[in-house]
Amino acid sequence: MHNSFKSLKEVFKKERSLAGVREIVEASDVIVHFYEMFPSLEKVAVPQSCEKRVLKLKVENPSWRNELKFMESEMVEKINNYFSEKRINQIRFVG
Repeated sequence: MHNSFKSLKEVFKKERSLAGVREIVEASDVIVHFYEMFPSLEKVAVPQSCEKRVLKLKVENPSWRNELKFMESEMVEKINNYFSEKRINQIRFVG
């Protein structure tokens, strides 16, 4: 009998065959927790998707889109710090 039990969390984090599932979960976490990180953007931006470490934010107002583009590096850093790992590399702002 095998004495070495692993928690589901440990298996999920380390099992190579679950890498694709891990990416999907991590990407959806960015969207789910976006307003916790940026509560002031709730009326300005809507997270659309997160694929290949690129977060897409829908921003209708061109002025806000420009303002957020200037803040992109700080936003990326804040998101990655929130999760204590590199979740995204870039943010794309769409209208």
